[in-house]
Amino acid sequence: MEQVHRRFTGEQVKVLLAQYGEGKLDRATVEETLGIGRSRFFALFRQYRLDPAEFSIVYHRASTPRLDPDVEQEISKQLILEKGLIDDKSLPISSYNYSAIKDRMDRVGLQASLPTIIDRAKRAGCYLPHRKKKVHDREVVTTSIGALIQHDASHHHWSPYAKQPWILITSIDDFSRTLLYADFVEQETTWAHIKAAEALMRKYGLPFRYYVDSLRVFRFVQSRDSNWRRQVLQTDEADPQWRQVMRTVGVDVTFALSPQAKGKIERPYRWLQDRIVRTCAIDKLSTIEEARAVLKEEIDRYNNRQVHSTTGQIPRIRFEDARKQGNTLFRPFVIPKPYVSTKDVFCLREKRTLNGYGKISLLSHTIAVPKVPLREEVEIHLVPDAKTGSMDVRIWWSNRMVHSAAYPLKEFPAVHF
Repeated sequence: MEQVHRRFTGEQVKVLLAQYGEGKLDRATVEETLGIGRSRFFALFRQYRLDPAEFSIVYHRASTPRLDPDVEQEISKQLILEKGLIDDKSLPISSYNYSAIKDRMDRVGLQASLPTIIDRAKRAGCYLPHRKKKVHDREVVTTSIGALIQHDASHHHWSPYAKQPWILITSIDDFSRTLLYADFVEQETTWAHIKAAEALMRKYGLPFRYYVDSLRVFRFVQSRDSNWRRQVLQTDEADPQWRQVMRTVGVDVTFALSPQAKGKIERPYRWLQDRIVRTCAIDKLSTIEEARAVLKEEIDRYNNRQVHSTTGQIPRIRFEDARKQGNTLFRPFVIPKPYVSTKDVFCLREKRTLNGYGKISLLSHTIAVPKVPLREEVEIHLVPDAKTGSMDVRIWWSNRMVHSAAYPLKEFPAVHF
């Protein structure tokens, strides 16, 4: 119903209230005439009795600021920080993240809605229109967890205060979009990817398939012959160390034909990159351990608190629901025979042939191998441990371990782990 001051003048209402006060009209008649209820009637009558001469029904809107000055100031401060990050060409940031601004303000107890922050950004000229999304030329569709693990690495200067770029290695379950593994390393090596696979498989089990790019860590891809050199090995004829681990545990591997084909893992990379770089830059973080703390917080947000735009579910809830319903292709991790230790599964492999003295040469080390006939080929499992600074060398022949020894890791400088 239209408000009283839009239908009656102040004098008309005053006459009705005066007649009610004099007993000439009853309350029901006045309420029906004005089209108001009991509470509104008594509020008007109380106002009239306090000062009949100054009684008015004109509505005055108070013009108070909608935001606290501290909130306005913090929004301006955060927008300036965002602009500085975008202008810094050394950082992989090209757009404003207003949700990140809101989260940072929430942490210090300053509340502002996302539309308000965007409105202030437009006023301050801190706004860039959204780019058109590229169409993926290939999409992987799965119906259960463990059917496909998208595995990749991202090289970036994650903090302007760090002396060097770091590499983020991640593994994401295709069906639930849950990030099952994520960690920073200072160098991308075969050993780093093997340890990532070990951490995932020992925690969740063996997936059906891994989905990776054609990086040399995962796949040998030979270029065409030239006039100067004739290639001997063709694509996939060489067996990279990471691929050997997958074959040992019985996990299939498929390769993406382009970066766009790995869209499901590229989008979380962009999201993590955007959040982590901003936090490292604003908080002036310079070490990989400090960045790992930020990564852990953002992984928790992504997996446990954020609804995925494609599935419409929180990744961890979607993952756990599928597991409870038995909708999984994860298999329990069991050490394959004849091995009895995970060190012989997740390791670097070499082959050598014993010489006439029953010894082998391994990276400038001469090692005597007992109980093996001369001129026989043996398989060597190398397990580096950066924490202890040791290299575990385990030698196998005829499906049994015939020798093991530990060496200082620094004595194997030629091995790129």
